[in-house]
Amino acid sequence: MSAARRAGTAILGLLVLAAVAAPWLATSDVSSQHPDLALAPPSLARRALVERLPPTYRTLDDRLPLAWFDGTLVRSTDPAEPLLPLGSDSLGRDQWTRLLHGARLSLGLALAGLVGAVGLGALLGLVAGGHGGWPDTILMRVADLFIAWPVLYVVLVLRAVLPLAPPFTLLFTLMALVLTLAGWPIVARAVRAVTAVERTRESVLAAEAAGATPTWILRRHLLPAALPVVATQALLLLPAFILAEATLSFVGLGFADPRPSWGTMLIEAAQPFALRHAPWLLAPAGAIALVTLGATLLAGRAGDDGAR
Repeated sequence: MSAARRAGTAILGLLVLAAVAAPWLATSDVSSQHPDLALAPPSLARRALVERLPPTYRTLDDRLPLAWFDGTLVRSTDPAEPLLPLGSDSLGRDQWTRLLHGARLSLGLALAGLVGAVGLGALLGLVAGGHGGWPDTILMRVADLFIAWPVLYVVLVLRAVLPLAPPFTLLFTLMALVLTLAGWPIVARAVRAVTAVERTRESVLAAEAAGATPTWILRRHLLPAALPVVATQALLLLPAFILAEATLSFVGLGFADPRPSWGTMLIEAAQPFALRHAPWLLAPAGAIALVTLGATLLAGRAGDDGAR
């Protein structure tokens, strides 16, 4: 395994692990508010608000050294005071805790959309490329219609026609369906291209002449050839789906506060004061960038393997 692929695997693996372990890694309750710690900077120390505009804090005296940091960082002896590894938002909520729980929602929705898009796209791509004829023509023209528009605009249009504020379970399902409808044409086109080429190989023609069934040819020849392409397309769609969720939540068509997702957290980061006085509010953008980096590193290697 190359260094790039190891790096991509490590990045995505750590993010998924952090999302799964969010209840244990969180430093406070996800819904707890501490108004006296509004927009507090990242710290493991108990702080008191001195000035509100701009927020200025001083560290209190009742501190307990963290032994594994050789006492260079401190934390409060008062259990009611939260640790703030990534600071707090304007309501005094722990950004680290919300980032972890937001990862569960954002990554979970993206993975749900990937399962639908990859499954539907791979199936239709295999049918189009393996059968040819009118099924190929109809399926690819429909796919072209979706691909002609940018994915993000397709997601926005599809989501806009759905109910504005359904229950959470229904909203999650609808958004996963929207991502599936937006992503399947990309996978289908890629799978169809590989399958159509594979059908013309001598090994496949020989199998057909020997009386092999279409199902056997699909399982033994077409599907193995399409798997690297499917993996590459899934990795490329992952950051696109996360960005789509963030955009939907940002414009008010996705998940709503107080339920944390990376998109809802970025709403506050868009305020004019964020970059100057509270740059830690941009932590969800950094998480999205890490997902994009990890997926790109893996997709590049998967594409090289498929080409070989």
